[in-house]
Amino acid sequence: MPYFIYRVFSFPIRRLEGVGREDSFRHASARAKELRADPDLPTGCAVRVIFANSELEAEDLLNRVRTSAPGVVGDE
Repeated sequence: MPYFIYRVFSFPIRRLEGVGREDSFRHASARAKELRADPDLPTGCAVRVIFANSELEAEDLLNRVRTSAPGVVGDE
């Protein structure tokens, strides 16, 4: 399965912009770090790497709202 690289914009609406695809995590991670270090990266934009079978699955995973596990946060 490939690794997909996306720019995720959160303002004014959540928008995904595909940047590339890599077959190894090492290359995907290096590419994501290059993009994050770019001084022209817009404010409110995050660069994410996602492991998925297809572009459609990657976008679905990135759009899911994640909730914290019960009893983990604030249970001190």
